[in-house]
Amino acid sequence: MKKNIKTLLLVSLAFVAACNNDDNNNTPEEVPVVPGSAVFTKYVALGDSFAAGYSDNALFKKGQENSYPNILAQQFAAAGGGAFTQPLMNDNIGGLLLGGNVIAGTRLYFVGQTQTPTNVQGKPTTEVTAHLSGTFNNLGVPGAKSYHLLAAGYGNVAGVALGAANPYFARFSSASSTTVLADAVTQDPTFFSLFIGGNDVLAYATSGGTGKDQTGNPNPATYGSSDITDPTVFANVYGGLVTALTAKGAKGVVANLPYITALPHFTTVPYNPLTPKLIGKNNEAVGVATIKALNAQLYGPLKAVLTALNAGDRINLLSETGSSPMLIKDESLTNLAKELTAAFTPSLGPQNAAFYGAVFGQARQAKVTDLVVLTARPDIGAAPTAANSGIGIAPPAPLNAFGISYPLQDKHVLIPTEITEVKKATDAYNVTIESIAKEKGLAFVDTKATLTQLANGGIRFGNYTMSSSFATGGAFSLDGVHPSARGYGLIANIFIDAINEKYGSTLRHVDLGVYPIQYPATLP
Repeated sequence: MKKNIKTLLLVSLAFVAACNNDDNNNTPEEVPVVPGSAVFTKYVALGDSFAAGYSDNALFKKGQENSYPNILAQQFAAAGGGAFTQPLMNDNIGGLLLGGNVIAGTRLYFVGQTQTPTNVQGKPTTEVTAHLSGTFNNLGVPGAKSYHLLAAGYGNVAGVALGAANPYFARFSSASSTTVLADAVTQDPTFFSLFIGGNDVLAYATSGGTGKDQTGNPNPATYGSSDITDPTVFANVYGGLVTALTAKGAKGVVANLPYITALPHFTTVPYNPLTPKLIGKNNEAVGVATIKALNAQLYGPLKAVLTALNAGDRINLLSETGSSPMLIKDESLTNLAKELTAAFTPSLGPQNAAFYGAVFGQARQAKVTDLVVLTARPDIGAAPTAANSGIGIAPPAPLNAFGISYPLQDKHVLIPTEITEVKKATDAYNVTIESIAKEKGLAFVDTKATLTQLANGGIRFGNYTMSSSFATGGAFSLDGVHPSARGYGLIANIFIDAINEKYGSTLRHVDLGVYPIQYPATLP
């Protein structure tokens, strides 16, 4: 990015000097838009939900129109770019139907003064089985992992219900047996963009690390949906993708991957939100009384027993005046269920003691190094059910408040060991992406650096600053993972910087101010 900025500054200074030498007037002349050594006649975009324009937890028409590939295509038009077609959804509600049944929900928006994301009203009208005809330049497929782009049958409608195919690709794939890559190369693109790999770690992270790190397993057919892709598999797949895309001389732009744990989905919910006001449900006096009772009846006894077991650092008393960390389950801890059961049996009886052991055997209070996922927010303080308690039953009161008297479960929190697994895989993928970009002479976009900027002070443009703050930062949508329309505009601009630098083109930035940071409840 620094090199891009320096190059653009030098160009700007030279341009200003040329304008100041104009004897007739001082009106700046626009620098002509030229493609340089790139050829934008036939542009094809490959990727996942980011390329598709997914936003606010859904794919919808307006979001697709503001996808970064569509924005790029509009800028390419001034440099000889041709038509750019997208497999548009039927509406701006979002969501999908399969045989008339809803299989993906509608998009999110903010509700009035509560500022709580909720789904827009209405039933989706986009039916997966209503296949689109023709070819499409935007081959961004929500949910696609790297190896899915090479998977035959990934767009087979019959396989969608079985989980063997992708419903979004099934709408527009050229044939039931084709691959995303095949649908790209048969168009003979002169220029391509490839931004893939985020989903190879994303589902693992958003699930709180409930999947498995498949490093060392070369067979993606054995992977679960929330697993981390083996870096060697990724390298082989990525190399194959780029080799096929460049086989006939096409030029292109590729992007590395940010640390997804820096997305607002993982940085919005604090690890220590337990104040008297929160625990008392806005009644501070009730909260203080509840905290006193919890300390006397739960936290104090647990602390004493754990201290005797040399694990006293797992639990501390709740603060009556400040913020306290939440209870979480940490599956990396030694399970002290048997020891807790034995210690509590004299005072609680065998049955209740066994319950304490099962629930608190791997419990601890959260730390600043833990990341609570955005989707955990509505569960904090809520009563666990038999389905989500982790023990197969709904726990009785008063041990029935997630994060307060009952630990948040694995799906709610990324613990440090899981964060490390995500980072390690991402680093390996990025080594592959950058090395192949250099080998093939492609433009390279450092999205990792851009997200770092957004998360540390933000990026200024005009009178605005974009940041990764949830909802208010302007860069990300209400799902905390996918960009807002303005965020997609920013991605387009950093792609343009990389293309201009590599190929000597003079593509123009888009004005980020014209793109909204949130979509309203009603869109035409």
